[in-house]
Amino acid sequence: MKEKTYIEADGREGTPVGIEDLKFDDRGLIPAIVQDADTKQVLTLAYMNAESLRRTLAIGQTVFWSRSRQEYWHKGETSGNFQHVTRIIADCDRDALVVLVHPDGPACHLGTVSCFNYPVREEETK
Repeated sequence: MKEKTYIEADGREGTPVGIEDLKFDDRGLIPAIVQDADTKQVLTLAYMNAESLRRTLAIGQTVFWSRSRQEYWHKGETSGNFQHVTRIIADCDRDALVVLVHPDGPACHLGTVSCFNYPVREEETK
């Protein structure tokens, strides 16, 4: 991915949306849904701040903000399972992102392709 300073806006293909146009929450974060660019499988949900988004755009690999560790998290830095970004799309409200990637391996820290593996029951457990 070439370095970009904009995000594509959903609904208006190719219309540039600057990082400054995104709506970060009161903690300075925006949810980023990471999706396999080929299969369209949802891999994970993570959070970015403006700086992690800048880093992602600069290096072409996902960089998130870890809410639990309070630090930048370059996906793959320790596991080798990098996510190579092909496209980033902002939603209509500009308060969420879809990040399309070519993953080098599993997205989940449990070793599964996706972090989404647990169907929700139809009835409540008593």
